[in-house]
Amino acid sequence: MTYTVQVLDETTTDLTPTPVRQLDFDTETVTIRELIRRRVYEECTEYNASNGQRFRGLVTPEGMERRLNTPTTPHHRKIDWEKQYARAQEAFQRNGIIVLIGDRQAEGLDEQVTLKLSKPLEVTFLKLVPLVGG
Repeated sequence: MTYTVQVLDETTTDLTPTPVRQLDFDTETVTIRELIRRRVYEECTEYNASNGQRFRGLVTPEGMERRLNTPTTPHHRKIDWEKQYARAQEAFQRNGIIVLIGDRQAEGLDEQVTLKLSKPLEVTFLKLVPLVGG
């Protein structure tokens, strides 16, 4: 049996959910930690297999912002999914990312989520944008 999660992204500057991907799981329950791990692993794997497309992930890789803002085209580099996963967990723990399961906010990384066979569960990753000058 396969349980599906529909991953959506939102930011505080744009509250229109953007579908990012679907994640399939073999178990009926997963933790928030596992949801984040699978999402980060898949987005990094896709980026590393691409030919230099812009990285659109849960968290920005270290050094990537500087490269994107330079006038020259950045060289495609491999992104270490484990480093990205550690950064994403840290962002969740310091409330830089809020995870919404349906309309309920996840409280911790070890919180269990029950998946359903009948329809995909919507999980929204709300990326908080820091205020400038505040």
